[in-house]
Formats: sequence, structure tokens, C-alpha cells
Amino acid sequence: MKVLCTNGVKAVTVELIPAIERASGQSIQVDYGSTNLLMEKIAGGATGDLAVLSLEAVDDLIEKGVLRPGSRVDLAKSSIGVAVRAGTVAPAIGTVDALRAALVAANSVVYSKTGISGMYMPELMSKLGIVDQIAAKAVYPSRGSVGEALARGEAEIALQQISELLPVPGISVVGPLPAVVQLVTVFSAGVFASAAAPQAARGLIEQLMTNAARSLYTAKGLEPAF
Repeated sequence: MKVLCTNGVKAVTVELIPAIERASGQSIQVDYGSTNLLMEKIAGGATGDLAVLSLEAVDDLIEKGVLRPGSRVDLAKSSIGVAVRAGTVAPAIGTVDALRAALVAANSVVYSKTGISGMYMPELMSKLGIVDQIAAKAVYPSRGSVGEALARGEAEIALQQISELLPVPGISVVGPLPAVVQLVTVFSAGVFASAAAPQAARGLIEQLMTNAARSLYTAKGLEPAF
């Protein structure tokens, strides 16, 4: 079985899928990437049995006939957070004014170009009124993830999905963005219309919604959506 899975829930699926494979005897191949990157691959002809993407992407693919109608299942909600290198002083970010001050005070800020959080950054900086200040010191990862770039010292502060920051060693998640400027993303699963193993795909969705999975979502910085 082949799965195209967003990085937003990777921290959960990399732990769950090996156990699911052992229990079911089913080999599961997972292609990870940002939702935007995976959507580009799908537009280019990539397919599989199951897609785990943002809710909007899944709905779009259902409308286009790429995923099966009625197959969407919401798995988890994700928020954007702020992180700093481990051992450094965590800035106050609990209010919009505090977040603005923390970003302006930082010598460099790292975020992605293509991920959901990265695509939101121009809007966030506009809401905060600091577009020009951040543009002068914005950093994109030289390789790997935003959290890994932060850990390597490529920036002083990072903005990314909390679920993608938490697993990275060498950094510390300060907390989520204030609610009034937060972007909550829902990650959903959908079965490909061309799936070779649709029953197995639906079975995998069920395994991603067990009580054990619910606890793991929470532990990895996500909120279960079921």
C-alpha cells in the first residue's frame, strides 16, 4: 500500500505505521512532503492508495475526482508555534504585542517557503505590521526542515507547525502563536479513486483513529479531530 502523507502528521505516522505493518502483515510505503509539494506531485500524475493532506487539499482532490467521494476523514488539527535553540532564553509570545516584539528583536527568523505555515507567513507579518522588518532578516532552511535549520544556528527564532518542531533535537518550542493571529490547519485522509488497495487504505484510516493514536497526536503537538 502506498501513502502520500503531509509532514504535518509525520511525527505520528512514523511511530504508528511500523506497528500497523507488523499487526497486519501489510507493507506500507509512505511518501512524505509538504501538502503543497505532494499536491504538485499528484498534479503531475503521482498516485497511491491513501492521501493524508490538509482538509482543503483533500476536498479539492475529491472535487477533481482524484480521491473517492465521501472518503475524507479528519484526523488532527495543527497550530503554528515559535521555537528557539535549546539553552537560549525563550521570548514572551503570549500576546500579539509580545510576539511582534520578539520577532523584531531577533536577528534572524527562519520559516519555510512551501509548507502551510510558510505560505501563511506573509499574511502573519502583515497582521503584525512588520513585513519590511522581517523581510530583511528572513531565513529559509539551507537543507532539511525549519527546526533543523534552527538547531544548526541558521537563525535565532523559528516559526513552523508545532508538530514539526517538537521532534527536532536541539531546539525548544516556546508555544503557539496567539489565538488572534493563529492559523489552525486540519489534516485529513482520503482514498485515491485509483487505489489498488482501497480496503487496506480504509483500514489504515481506522488505525490512525484509535485511542492509542489519539494519545499520540496529543503527545506530538496535535489536537485529534475525531
